[in-house]
Amino acid sequence: MAVKTPYLKAPVASVYDWTGFYIGANAGVGLGRNKTELAGFGGASLNTTHLGPQGAIGGGQIGYNWQTGSMFGPLILGVEADIQGSGMRDDFTSLRIGETTAYDQRLDWFGTVRGRIGRADGPVFSYATAGYAYGNVKTTLNQGGVGSFTFDRIQHGWTYGGGVEAALGGNWSAKVEALYVNLGNKTDVFDNGDQTLNSQIRERIYRVGLNYRIGGTGAYVPPAPANWAGLYLGGNAGGASARNRSSFVGSGANEFFNLSPDGFIGGGQIGYNWQAANWVAGVEADIQGSTQRDNDACITRCLVTQNSSFDAKLPWLGTVRGRLGYSIGSTLLYGTAGYAYGGVKTRITAVGNGPAIDTTFSSSRSGWTVGGGIERPFKFFGMFGANWTSKSEYLYVDLGSTTDALIAGNRAIAVTSNVKEHIFRTGLNYHFNTPVVAKY
Repeated sequence: MAVKTPYLKAPVASVYDWTGFYIGANAGVGLGRNKTELAGFGGASLNTTHLGPQGAIGGGQIGYNWQTGSMFGPLILGVEADIQGSGMRDDFTSLRIGETTAYDQRLDWFGTVRGRIGRADGPVFSYATAGYAYGNVKTTLNQGGVGSFTFDRIQHGWTYGGGVEAALGGNWSAKVEALYVNLGNKTDVFDNGDQTLNSQIRERIYRVGLNYRIGGTGAYVPPAPANWAGLYLGGNAGGASARNRSSFVGSGANEFFNLSPDGFIGGGQIGYNWQAANWVAGVEADIQGSTQRDNDACITRCLVTQNSSFDAKLPWLGTVRGRLGYSIGSTLLYGTAGYAYGGVKTRITAVGNGPAIDTTFSSSRSGWTVGGGIERPFKFFGMFGANWTSKSEYLYVDLGSTTDALIAGNRAIAVTSNVKEHIFRTGLNYHFNTPVVAKY
């Protein structure tokens, strides 16, 4: 008996053409990893940390795509411009530099103008994107006994990233996208020339969007839903960035700051899906190795004779999650949530206020995660069979908070940190499902 392809229950009868103007809206979350150095008081004090503005973003985009043939198959070239309102803010950081300095940094709005290039596989378009970025950055320093200082300006830079866009039927399509935004470096001299603030503005943007193609044929009708039911196994790779609210309290120090481990992740996943008509429910477990690290933080004056330096790492993590999605033809749009766990390692070295310190705290933590993604068949020039799919996924991971005791001389210091991560990754899955005839 002839064996049907294990993945699609019905072939795609119509050819999707991405050419044309489109307009749309998007929403998501942004996280800053803005290395900041403050020096002053005649060279008597210095500190370095990452300010981490975080919050919801939302806005609109407009663009144009050209679809053309190439030796690699249907090629998509495009341009896109977007403008975003932003609730990204960090008013947590407070460090001692001569006087206690409280930081308040915001990214009120930003925009990009980018090119896009990618390969279309019928109603699914995977792309890379890069171009110009701009945005309004406002930083306020409040120093006890000195005054308040504000720097408010539009900064310019560049951006790059990637995403996946999938047709929903008619002229509508949905996308998931990650961008890295670099808005440059700035140096501000203030307090009558006695203090200097050096800042680097680096943002990570994770968002979903909905586009409507203007003047499209509207003839595309999604085929019958793909067969997602059954066991699958795969691997993934991507990037992760954390904003770990931390404090260093005691021995005369009352420091509040962010540790921001950032790096690459990679690992594997295993899962199982159940399907009823277009609805797909499943469970998935994954384990990841990670290069995430932040060894920039240096507080409590950060001089040769007095400083506290941090080296924070997140060497591994994993999740066990439920998934719930809806299959539009051969594209699965899904949300996911569940249990998360991971390893956290922080080394603290300090001099001043007693004997030198070199202490490392290591722990395994647990918490929760939530996110979503797009999964679809993966063909790649015919090198992979019908059982293979690719996915692009965003996860927010919260691994909770811990407090450790550090002894400096005869004084106790409480070191507290929490771990909250943003992950964007792509992966390949191999499905062990057999072809079944839908009973609905």
